[in-house]
Amino acid sequence: MQQFYYDNKIVKKFIYATIVFGIVGMTVGLLLATLFLFPNLTDGVSWLSFGRLRPLHTNAVIFAFVGNAMFAGIYYSLQRLLKARMYSDFLSNLNFWGWQLIIVAAAITLPLGYTSSKEYAELEWPIDIVLTLIWVVFGINMIGTILKRRERHLYVAIWFYLATFVTVAVLHIFNSLSIPVSAMKSYSVYAGVQDALVQWWYGHNAVAFFLTTPFLGLMYYFVPKAANRPVYSYRLSIVHFWSLIFLYIWAGPHHLLYSALPNWAQNLGVVFSIMLLAPSWGGMINGLLTLRGAWDKVRVDPVLKFFVVAITGYGMVTFEGPMLSLKNVNAIAHFTDWIVAHVHVGALAWNGFMAFGMIYWLIPRMTKGPLFSMKLANFHFWIGTLGIVLYTIPMYVAGFLQASMWKQFNPDGTLTYGNFLETVTQIMPMYWMRAIGGTLYIIGMFVLTYNIIKTVRANAKIEDELAEAPELQKISSGRIKGEKFHPWLERKPIQLTILATVAILIGGIIQIVPTIMVKSNIPTISSVKPYSPLELEGRDLYIREGCVGCHSQMVRPFRSEVERYGPQSKAGEFVYDHPFLWGSKRTGPDLLRVGGKYNDNWHFNHMWNPQSTSAGSIMPGYKWLFDNSALDISDIEGKMKVMQQLGVPYTDAEVANAKNSINEQSQQIEDNLHADPDFVKSYENSKKKAAARGEEFVPMRQREIVALIAYIQRLGTDIKVKDNTKN
Repeated sequence: MQQFYYDNKIVKKFIYATIVFGIVGMTVGLLLATLFLFPNLTDGVSWLSFGRLRPLHTNAVIFAFVGNAMFAGIYYSLQRLLKARMYSDFLSNLNFWGWQLIIVAAAITLPLGYTSSKEYAELEWPIDIVLTLIWVVFGINMIGTILKRRERHLYVAIWFYLATFVTVAVLHIFNSLSIPVSAMKSYSVYAGVQDALVQWWYGHNAVAFFLTTPFLGLMYYFVPKAANRPVYSYRLSIVHFWSLIFLYIWAGPHHLLYSALPNWAQNLGVVFSIMLLAPSWGGMINGLLTLRGAWDKVRVDPVLKFFVVAITGYGMVTFEGPMLSLKNVNAIAHFTDWIVAHVHVGALAWNGFMAFGMIYWLIPRMTKGPLFSMKLANFHFWIGTLGIVLYTIPMYVAGFLQASMWKQFNPDGTLTYGNFLETVTQIMPMYWMRAIGGTLYIIGMFVLTYNIIKTVRANAKIEDELAEAPELQKISSGRIKGEKFHPWLERKPIQLTILATVAILIGGIIQIVPTIMVKSNIPTISSVKPYSPLELEGRDLYIREGCVGCHSQMVRPFRSEVERYGPQSKAGEFVYDHPFLWGSKRTGPDLLRVGGKYNDNWHFNHMWNPQSTSAGSIMPGYKWLFDNSALDISDIEGKMKVMQQLGVPYTDAEVANAKNSINEQSQQIEDNLHADPDFVKSYENSKKKAAARGEEFVPMRQREIVALIAYIQRLGTDIKVKDNTKN
């Protein structure tokens, strides 16, 4: 027998980080829910605007809260399943502090507007590189521990951990490929349709392999431990694992149904999404039936209550996902608040409750004492469950209401609700209920924090735990007589990892390579031209302010959308879009054909005070775009040169003349603005105020708002639209 110590201190660090960042991420989410009710609550404060805070919320919840919980569970369970301390204490701590550094970097850069705009992958290129390195550190530490293990066979949880490491690495690297312009600015190497496919190959599978597979591994460890019952079915766990990781990777295109993505790719996504229901529910069944014979314990044990609701939530969301991939269902749900409800069932119930149950189970064992208050843990369970219900049900109702109103026609063939804002005002009560539900959920988080603090203070200090196990004896590397293939594979971590890698690569290669390499998949349109230098700067401002979080740029082939927005989108319209900006939610109307619909003065006033042009709008103002400071165009030549490298046909002469081009186009927009007497009056007053303060007055043509107007007025104008002003 060999004696050694399990590293509990690294688990403690990740648990504490989970709690802290859970509160931070959920607080930001509650602020965002409040901004739907009071859009000008943070008026004039750029770094507290909805567009900049939304990616902070998603990154904080996914990578900070769920990510730290994942690491805590893996570092605890892996050591005990392998009967070995982690391979390297140094790598464990580098993993922890590096991960927190990435989170802090995200918390600083995203509110400042440094973003790639890609869903769940918004961090700019330097942070992406650090993230890659820290993920490799985690992988080396995990694989090193597996290689020095004292337990011969790898338990099912470890299969999921290995698949998570490999797949997240592949997804992150390929989706994040970009060419830097400066220290905090880059452009995706993919454009338009190709960028959309790669992004949702990543986006869907980030949910699959960061929010799902590692937590399934945790389920396979912590649920049997908490229930003191064996896993229901070993055979089902094998089928669950291999079918899940193979099928999941194909499903990304179901996020792009009825879009400009080629139909063959859309249909592949639908087929594999439907098949995904079987392994997903296989995992749910395996988890719930593990509790057979333990239901009396479930009634009194808050840990098991959290696990039961978590697994049930997983089952609900993995049933709903395949249903949403059906085209007739997707036609209703996509771009609506239904999707918000869907993802929050997963985040709040599956990830949140699994994390809470795990923390309530771990802390008493690591502190060698009872939980401070079982009553508070039960209170947390019930108020958290009520919070989920009050959050998600109103969002489902809002989604159905939005879709219904968007698609209704009068007998004469006109849209019943031609004004998009009519749909917004109708769902405001649901937004109030969502905010209440979110408040209840975060109250539960504070209850957990108090309970854990009191438990840690009352019990023993968390120290490394003494353990002993016999040294692993070497046996033949080949198959033992009578040994089946999978038991042999379970003692061969390298072969298992290679097979898992092959399983997840097949779908990605078949979907992505033809879309990128076969030009006929993305037919070009001769009238589509690159953005002017000023429009390119405006597009970057659109990205910086997170406008893509509320506005789509994708007109689907539905009568209602064509009537409301104009002709359906075509793949060739987006060939110069690095990155693509199709969006995934319509809090506001689609903007693909908005160019020329309103004059420059309308956009000017709308961005200053949206309610002045659109009564009842919940869009915030963007007053910092009007500040008496000049638009930074110092990188414009560099931006255009990067675009040249990416295949955008800018000539060297256009690059050299970029700043002159900006001055000419911006002067034209300023001249257009002077057509409004109110603008002239305000403009002259601002000149006098600047002079009185002794400030240099920056002409309007040099300010950021002009560049944004230039970009918005360009949208959709390459495609001839009959009488765009009526849409």
